[in-house]
Amino acid sequence: MDLLTAPLDDLLAQASQLVRDAAAGRVLERATEHELARQVSAIGDLARMTEALLVDAVGEITRRSEHGCRDDFMTSHLGCRNVTELVENLTRMDARTATRLQRAAKAVRPEVSTTTGEVLDAAFPQVRSAMLDGVVGVDGILAICEPLQASSPRIAPSARRHAEEIVVAEARGKGPHGAPPASAGILRVHAQAWALALDADGAEPRERAALRARGLTLGTATPTGVPIRGTLLPEVAAQLQTIFDAHLAPKVTFDNPEAEAAYDDGSPLLTTEDTRTRAQKQHDVLAAALSVAASSGLLPTIGGHAPTLVVSVTAEDLESGRGYAHAQGCE
Repeated sequence: MDLLTAPLDDLLAQASQLVRDAAAGRVLERATEHELARQVSAIGDLARMTEALLVDAVGEITRRSEHGCRDDFMTSHLGCRNVTELVENLTRMDARTATRLQRAAKAVRPEVSTTTGEVLDAAFPQVRSAMLDGVVGVDGILAICEPLQASSPRIAPSARRHAEEIVVAEARGKGPHGAPPASAGILRVHAQAWALALDADGAEPRERAALRARGLTLGTATPTGVPIRGTLLPEVAAQLQTIFDAHLAPKVTFDNPEAEAAYDDGSPLLTTEDTRTRAQKQHDVLAAALSVAASSGLLPTIGGHAPTLVVSVTAEDLESGRGYAHAQGCE
């Protein structure tokens, strides 16, 4: 018996009419600042309630697609390879959002025993209660659960439950300091702080894990470039980010807007807008940093010479400006 489709259809019709009326009447544009703030808050409440239902639905799809014979999976019946693909098709979300829904469902949806059919407790029951009350959505669920879950092998279950209870209280606006309901970003900070405080083994195991996971790999060259992948140690990433910030910080100048810029010989100075994306700028900063490092004299030498990149080109191609060059070490 389908108990949910009819109510969902009614809600969808009401929501559709509300959206059309709001757009036609330009009600958001006509609202005062306080009215608009209340409206956005209410829309956020509705979004979290929708996410709560979606998390449970995705959790049920996952339950029906992970036990027993693959031919009996819900994903197989509907012609999909996995839960992510099925959720993408049904909701028209991207794969990353579908994966986040699955992670949230794993944290807050009660497990069902495969042998007895008994409903078991959710991994984070307090967070589930907050989700059902519309206090937290997917962002809030993951912000609370993931830091605590990552440290769970080193945290006593009772301590983790206590930390969960306090962070959920912050989400509800009932925390020890009486602060208003916290956003997902603030909840993640609280959860990370509790995870670190309760980690009985301290930082050493995390440091060893980070050292094992570090790595940097250059992929196979393609017509558009060479892919790069890997994991940086936190201090290495911080150093690289600092170099990026130093190069990409906006430069402030104070010019006379009525004066026409010109070179020393009086010819006009033509300035062009920098249309590079931030990712492209960071690539160019890294290239500059590598050039500085190679010419610094501080790196190990190759045959007594600095690690200099050799680019080969024929005289004819160089003169004509056409053809290809060969960079040593990159086919």
